[in-house]
Amino acid sequence: MTLRFSLAAVFMFCLLAAGEMILGNVTLSWHSLAQGLLEGPFSHQITARILWLFRLPRLLLAFLTGATLAAAGALLQTATRNPLADPFLFGLSAGASAGAVTVIIFMGNIAGIWTTTMGAAAGALCATTLLLALITRSAHSLPPQRIILTGLAVSFLFTSVTNFLIFQGDRNTAQSVLFWTLGSFSAASWSSLPVAALALLLICTYGARFRKELDALLAGEDTATSLGVNVRTLRLSTLLLCALSCAMTVALCGPVGFLGLVVPHLARFMTGNTLKHMFFPAAILGGLTAMLADLLSHSLFAAQEIPTGILISGAGACFFLLYLRKI
Repeated sequence: MTLRFSLAAVFMFCLLAAGEMILGNVTLSWHSLAQGLLEGPFSHQITARILWLFRLPRLLLAFLTGATLAAAGALLQTATRNPLADPFLFGLSAGASAGAVTVIIFMGNIAGIWTTTMGAAAGALCATTLLLALITRSAHSLPPQRIILTGLAVSFLFTSVTNFLIFQGDRNTAQSVLFWTLGSFSAASWSSLPVAALALLLICTYGARFRKELDALLAGEDTATSLGVNVRTLRLSTLLLCALSCAMTVALCGPVGFLGLVVPHLARFMTGNTLKHMFFPAAILGGLTAMLADLLSHSLFAAQEIPTGILISGAGACFFLLYLRKI
């Protein structure tokens, strides 16, 4: 990352964070913002409680989630050599959603936030296992075209499972679960941040370690193999790691689609095609994009909040239309 990009990213983060903390159902002045932050998290003053208990964890969760999903999209697009690959289209998010909805409906909140996290992880693992079982025909590689098409089928399958569970659940549970499936950061809390941070740490550590091997795939499987890369193992580990990281984010805020699809393309436009140069910029841009979408979701309309997933999905659809004009 260049110094100019880093400074611009810090400036945008501060600007969006200020907007997230000021705007909402209760709009704060700059003076109230400064006073509330200085009061600290243990103050009984109402402005301080709004900031420290709700708005600060929300903006941090948005950044961590967006960064994780964008980084996962960058890894998947490079591993499959397909510009349309992302956790949403691979069925990973759909599997995580189905697992999370299952435990919400049948188990409630037995183990706190880890209940949904474990259910989402189990669902993502099931989706990944099914995906791999359907695409694994060759003993040497995992064909990228087959991964994409099979991922769409798996996504539709687990989405139908999620919808069936919501339909069968009682009315109160169904309403809360339905809002959760739209994707929102409104339930953010300080207890959710360690899970989101762990997801980002896992995927960034993996990306930093295997950037060169994944970049070798851009030259083709034969070239990567000649350079000593085990293509099959690399693609398999990338899928599993992305599934786990995405499951952890889905458990916290629901399925937020298309971040992993759109943001890596923005990063490529700014830094180049290789994962070595665009991986961490993609993660940062993903976090900033999620913060912007969350800011718009609770500030566009004063009367009600729009689920963040709706805004991001709309932007993703527009991106698809623009991409179709180029091919």
